[in-house]
Amino acid sequence: MESRGKVAFYTLGCKLNFAETSTISRQFEDEGFEKVEFEEYADVYVINTCSVTDNADKKNRYTIRTALKSNPNAFIIVVGCYAQLKPDEISNIEGVDLVLGATEKFKINDYLHDLTKKSHGEVHSCEINEADFYVGAYSIGDRTRAFLKVQDGCDYKCTYCTIPLARGISRSDKLDNVLKNARELVERDIKEIVLTGVNIGDYGKGEFGNKRHEHTFLDLVKALDTVEGADRIRISSIEPNLLKDETIEFTAQSHRFVPHFHIPLQSGSNTILKRMKRRYMRELYANRVARIKELMPHAAIGVDVIVGFPGETDELFLETYDFLNALDISYLHVFTFSERPNTEAYDMPDQVDPAVRNKRSKMLRILSAKKRRAFYESQLGTRQKVLFEENNKDGMMYGYTENYVKVGIPYREDFVNRSIPVVLTEMDNKGSVRAELESVTV
Repeated sequence: MESRGKVAFYTLGCKLNFAETSTISRQFEDEGFEKVEFEEYADVYVINTCSVTDNADKKNRYTIRTALKSNPNAFIIVVGCYAQLKPDEISNIEGVDLVLGATEKFKINDYLHDLTKKSHGEVHSCEINEADFYVGAYSIGDRTRAFLKVQDGCDYKCTYCTIPLARGISRSDKLDNVLKNARELVERDIKEIVLTGVNIGDYGKGEFGNKRHEHTFLDLVKALDTVEGADRIRISSIEPNLLKDETIEFTAQSHRFVPHFHIPLQSGSNTILKRMKRRYMRELYANRVARIKELMPHAAIGVDVIVGFPGETDELFLETYDFLNALDISYLHVFTFSERPNTEAYDMPDQVDPAVRNKRSKMLRILSAKKRRAFYESQLGTRQKVLFEENNKDGMMYGYTENYVKVGIPYREDFVNRSIPVVLTEMDNKGSVRAELESVTV
């Protein structure tokens, strides 16, 4: 096939975006385009956007400008959540040629017949209630790990969140198709599969185009556990009210699902959780953490938390800080509250001063560093299997244990994309752990 030019991709935001970008990139390759790195000269740049925070919006604009620096005459396509929420705003950014919303991004091939630069961005964006069908995706960013999309959209109405406006209702991939995609990844020599979606614990809803749950998330987990050759399967972010004890118990005895959970908390104050319209109180969250640690004492538990939500007083923030400090967790992802138009929180009274938000964010980031170090130190002296990645960084190679400890050893090409048994020995000064090889691997 004659080459139609070079195409480069940039992904902002979540693992789900990475899965969808990878699928879109394969569509371009099928059309005869050569994929290159985003920093290189390309004829077409595709930017998959995020709009979770105001900073994400700014990053979107910066990335568009970066592409145009590499080639001022490049055809710029913007897709993703920001493209769905603010298509007209994006189309007015200088240099943008095509804006594709929530459903149109999966039909991107239909728009490749004319890649002539436009004087103004062309918009193809549906009403979000039309985003009611499912499109599967998976990422292949490297040989080691892949993100497998199993679910899209969300029916929750959290008062701070734009995702339902950007991605539509909750809907799921068919179980047979998830298993087919997982087997394809295994055939590509992928060693670790990360399950991803907007609200993966809601898996099964909309599987056959209706609102019923044909399968549950536990059904999905049990089915994937039978996929031969899948060395590791990792559950990405899952809501605490949807992480059932049965799933925790199954993971504890599984040989494929790893002991690592990422569970959004958002606030440790029940007062704030109610204002956010979350579907649990902090007591349920604490019970989930306790059950995981009871069955898997070595498990890693990551936490999402938002600081500076409207009405969060100093006292309510300290409830969150003290709650997290006492929890047996491994690290935090800290988000500073950002007012998003068309959300309930945007117009709430008692908005928190931005300087106060930043101060609280810094406090929790420091707490996260302490939690991660304590968790890493608790693993020293243990025998672990590390799945090493390809990159050679100053003579070192890195990988992760099943329970998400980052480990570094001197580079060995024959260890790339292999699970190598090691003994964790000491902390280094780069936020990772050094290890010694077991004699059988030398």
